Amino acid sequence: MRARLTRRHILAVGAMSLIYPAIGSAQAPERKKVTIAVGGKNLLYYLPLTIAEQQKLFEAEGLDVTIVDFAGGARALQAVIGGSADVVSGAFEHNINMQAKGQPMRAFVLQGRAPQIVLAVSTKTMPNYKTVADLKGKKIGVTAPGSSTNVLANFVLAKAGLKPSDVSFVGVGAAQGAVAALRAGQIDAISNLDPVITMLARSNDIQIISDTRDVAEADKIFGGPMPAATLYAPISFIDKNPNTVQALTNAIVRANKWIQQAGPSDIVKVVPESYLLGDRAVYIDAFLKARPALSPDGMFPEQGAATALRALQSIDDSMKTAKIDLKAVFTNDFVRRANAKYPKG
Repeated sequence: MRARLTRRHILAVGAMSLIYPAIGSAQAPERKKVTIAVGGKNLLYYLPLTIAEQQKLFEAEGLDVTIVDFAGGARALQAVIGGSADVVSGAFEHNINMQAKGQPMRAFVLQGRAPQIVLAVSTKTMPNYKTVADLKGKKIGVTAPGSSTNVLANFVLAKAGLKPSDVSFVGVGAAQGAVAALRAGQIDAISNLDPVITMLARSNDIQIISDTRDVAEADKIFGGPMPAATLYAPISFIDKNPNTVQALTNAIVRANKWIQQAGPSDIVKVVPESYLLGDRAVYIDAFLKARPALSPDGMFPEQGAATALRALQSIDDSMKTAKIDLKAVFTNDFVRRANAKYPKG
C-alpha cells in the first residue's frame, strides 16, 4: 500500500509539473547574458550600477552583465535602439521622449532621486557673470548633445528666457576631458556631474549657477520630484524577459541599499581607481554631496513622470502636443519584489 501511494504521489507530482513549471526554474533569467549601455560610467550619478558590478551583485542574480560606456546618455540610448545593447543605464526623461517618437521604453528601477547635474560658469572666461542671461552667445560643455546634462542646461536657460539656439553646446564627456576643456577656456560654462564638478569647484575654476545634487533644490527647480538615473529598456524586452529584468532590479536595489550604509572609505575601496580622477579626497567630497540624491530603495516617485514631462515641455514645443501615457514610462512592480526579497540589501 505504501509503495502504491508513493508511486501515485510521484505520478501526481509529475502531472502537476507539466501544468505548473517548477518555482525555482521559473525565476531563472530568460537571458543570462545582458549588455547595459551607459553614458559616463565613472559618474556618481551611476554609482549603483558600478557597485552592482564591482560587488558581483549581477552575478549573484544569475546574470553575466557587460557594461559598455559611452560619452553620454544619448549615445547609450542609441546603442539600445541600434541593437548593440539590451538595457540603458540612463536618465529617466529619455523614456518620455522615446514614447513620443513611437519607440516605447520603460524604466524599471531607480538609481537617483535627483538629477545631480550642476550648471556652472567658468571663472576664467566669465569672471563678471551675474545672471543666466549672460550665457547668451557662450559655449556650454555637456556630456553629450541630447543627454540629460543638455536637458538641464536648456531648462535653466528657458527659465531665464533663453533658447537652446542662443548658446552653443559642446560635448566634453564626463571625465578628465571635461575638466581640461573648461580649464583651457574651450567652454564658458559646463553642465556636468560629480566627480567632475567637485574637482572644478575645489580649484575655484567654476561658479555654480544651479545645483541639483541637493534634493530640495532639485524639487524646487523642477516643481516636483525629478527621477534621475534608471535602468530602462524597450517594453518589448521587458515583456519577453521579466525574470531577467527582475534579476537586474534585484542587483540595483541591493546596490542602492549598500551605498546608503557604506562609508566614504568603503566606496573608494570598491570603485575603480580611474574613477577617482587622481584625487581620493575630491571623490569622497563628491560622494558625500551625491549620496542624498541617490535612491535608497529603487522606487520611482509617483509624481516623477509628470515632473519630467513638464521639464521636457518647457524646452521642446513638440512635447506640448504629444500624447504621453505617463503610467507606461515606468513601473515599480520589479522594485517592490526586490525590496520584499532583500529588505536589508
